[in-house]
Amino acid sequence: MKTLNYEIEINAPIEKVWEMLWNQEKYAEWTQFFGSGSVMKSDWEINGKTYFLDKNGDGMVSTIKTLNPPFEVVFSHLGKIENGVEDIASSAVEEWSGAEEKYFLRYVDQNRTHIQAIVHTMHQYEDHMTIGFRKGFDLLKENAEQI
Repeated sequence: MKTLNYEIEINAPIEKVWEMLWNQEKYAEWTQFFGSGSVMKSDWEINGKTYFLDKNGDGMVSTIKTLNPPFEVVFSHLGKIENGVEDIASSAVEEWSGAEEKYFLRYVDQNRTHIQAIVHTMHQYEDHMTIGFRKGFDLLKENAEQI
């Protein structure tokens, strides 16, 4: 497992940035660089269910470990979902089950927000994650600062 860190400062209030990160429509925009049609479905409950899915409905089964809007959310990835079937116990997911994806937002001032994402990933996905977060955060910044 590798730990990756991505940060950006956005000229927008923290509440607006949080909304643009997690609103379903806006989420699909900034995460398009991970794969087109990206969707996140969540009950937004600690220890509840969260799904990070591609356009075919395949992806990761996760849970929220900590939640403090608009400052912090930590996801723990439990397994995968493929063809509608959840797998959180096979040897295929055992190697990375429990990997975390953490988002921290903080006020720089009333109209500027700093975002930090800390992600645990397998080495073979490092480039994919780096491209996705860099391009995604750049688009998020552009959109948040326009509106």
